[in-house]
Amino acid sequence: MSEKMLSRRGAFTLLGLAALGFAVPTTVLETTSEAEAQPAAPAPAAPAPSGMTRGEQRRAGRRAARQTRRQARRTARETRRQGRRTARQTRRQARRGVPPTKQQ
Repeated sequence: MSEKMLSRRGAFTLLGLAALGFAVPTTVLETTSEAEAQPAAPAPAAPAPSGMTRGEQRRAGRRAARQTRRQARRTARETRRQGRRTARQTRRQARRGVPPTKQQ
């Protein structure tokens, strides 16, 4: 029989496979024993009388408040834009020497 030189890579491969062989049966046994000790899931809470849970009611309230704030921002933005347009038109007419007209 001829003896072969074992490389470092081959030695580490063998060592890793041996360690894996010892580790796998231990982890399989641990997972099955933990599965037996799991408690039963708690029963879900009853919904609120309005048909919505407290979380859903909170989210609906936040959603309504957000929509109100957005609408207020849009209205204020439109008012500012209209003011700028009016001022721009007044300045333009003053430069051209045209008397200012009434805005609606």
